[in-house]
Amino acid sequence: MAVIALEGMHFFAYHGYYEEEQKMGGDFIIDVYVTTNTALAAQKDDLEGTINYETIYFICKTEMKKTSKMIENVAQRIIDRLHFILGDRTQNIKVRLTKLNPPLGGKVKSASIELEKSGQSSKSTRSEEFDRDEDEPSIRDFRSLFG
Repeated sequence: MAVIALEGMHFFAYHGYYEEEQKMGGDFIIDVYVTTNTALAAQKDDLEGTINYETIYFICKTEMKKTSKMIENVAQRIIDRLHFILGDRTQNIKVRLTKLNPPLGGKVKSASIELEKSGQSSKSTRSEEFDRDEDEPSIRDFRSLFG
């Protein structure tokens, strides 16, 4: 088993409990860790034997575009979508979503939420449960693009 990590994905988004945060936006960092078997990719030097980094990034980017009051909500959507798309190819998924410089009335570097989901003990979320914009790819699009 191996851990595929995408760390420091930076997004400007409009998440926050207060109306001002949703209007002004802010900076967010996402770290994703996916435990998977990479033996086939290592042996055959082929992308089909592993998880494509682009898939992880694209899922995060898509979910960050949807405004939420709580970063907990955004992180849960990301981990649920990753679990659904990557499915049984993962043993574990961990997502850390960090909000930089949260408006707390004092100097605070960041606030974050970290979620973890085991591939073995979790049930997949049905695609109909995800809200989707018209220009956003469907679950089928994800799977066809990224295996």
